[in-house]
Order: sequence, then C-alpha cells, then structure tokens
Amino acid sequence: MNMETTITEQVINTPEELGRMAEAVEQTVRSVFETMMGQSVEPVEANWSPEASRVTATLHFTGIWNGVLMLEVTQSMACFLASQFLGFDTPEVDDNVRDVLGELANMIGGNLKCVLAPGALLSMPEVIDGDFSLRICAGTICSKQAFRCETGNFWVSLMRTPRVGR
Repeated sequence: MNMETTITEQVINTPEELGRMAEAVEQTVRSVFETMMGQSVEPVEANWSPEASRVTATLHFTGIWNGVLMLEVTQSMACFLASQFLGFDTPEVDDNVRDVLGELANMIGGNLKCVLAPGALLSMPEVIDGDFSLRICAGTICSKQAFRCETGNFWVSLMRTPRVGR
C-alpha cells in the first residue's frame, strides 16, 4: 500500500479509495493492538449489533479530509483492554478505562492521518459508555470493520463528514 497518497473528499467514493481506506484501517488496527496491547487481532465477518453495555471512543479529523473515527467495544472488553494496557485489574468502566479507550482511538487515528490527510487536525478523543445512541450528523460511512481479539469482537468505523463553512 502506498502511504504517500492521500485520500481527498473528491475521490473518497471510488471503490479503489474505499478499498484502500479499509486496508489502511485494518493494518493500523492490527499494528496498534499488537504493539500497544500485545493482542493479535483478525478482521472478521460480524454483524454490528449495538449492545446496551458498550464503550465508544471517537476522534474527529478536520482539514483536507473531514471525518470521525469510532472504536466500539463491549464494557467487558474495555475493562480487559485497560487492564492489559495499564498492567493492573480494571473490573469496571471508570476514568482509567475511558482514558485507555480514548488513547487507543487516538493511536489509530493518528496513524490513519498519515494515509487520509497529512496535515489534518485531530480532536481530543471523546469516550462515552452505557446505554446511548450516537449520531454523526451528515456522516457517511467509508469503512466499518469488525475485528476479533481474545475477548471477542469490536468495531472500527471511519465516517466522512462534510466541510463546514466553505
């Protein structure tokens, strides 16, 4: 994969660019989870089903490409990942767990920024948990992929959002 080519809003809808984006998401998620979490992850075919007990971390891109990265896990997986990352038991979702999920989204998004839009700005991660509904206004899903690690499935989505003010 050529990491030098950026994806712009004008070509994001071509099958080639959507495929390249999905490949970049897969490679980045594998790398971050293997390097930072010591977890081997594999892409899987799995239907997304929102659970009442989930944790979602989002990260917004703005600049040459505008969009949102979403990392969605169950609460039990969030606690497991936080325990792996921090080196101590985190039996329930708390600020430590939220911080780890936000940091994972930040690492994935920061690495994807090189492919999507060098020079783009990234927001601070936002993390929400519990029984909620999340809507990204005017967002178009570019990639939604399921992955499996030792504790189950999780999803990483990348959505394009329109430019504001131009």
